Amino acid sequence: MYESLLEKLRQSPFRSRFKLKEKDFDYIQKKGMDTILQHAKDFIAQRIAPADLPNDGKQTPMHGHPVFIAQHATACCCRKCIQKWHGFSSTGALSPQQQAYLVHLIMTWIEQQMQQKKP
Repeated sequence: MYESLLEKLRQSPFRSRFKLKEKDFDYIQKKGMDTILQHAKDFIAQRIAPADLPNDGKQTPMHGHPVFIAQHATACCCRKCIQKWHGFSSTGALSPQQQAYLVHLIMTWIEQQMQQKKP
């Protein structure tokens, strides 16, 4: 479903730098994909979706959690990037459907990374 978009993101010199590291794979294996999915939902709802984001552009760390890495790789890291890459307004709260789209894209990217890791 997202293959065309993910291919465009892979062509971006900035977005293509983001890859899961061994510690991220270990974390995902330890926690399980259901927990990672819940983290993605929570991060989007709390850090991206609200209408008023005083720290927009700085709310998503570049490391520390696999979802953070995925957010940068998929341009779901701040409202400016989301507007540029996904066409959602940078003002106003994100709808539940928009949040679900971002979460699904993040999880698709993580699943692809996990598949690439397999021997």
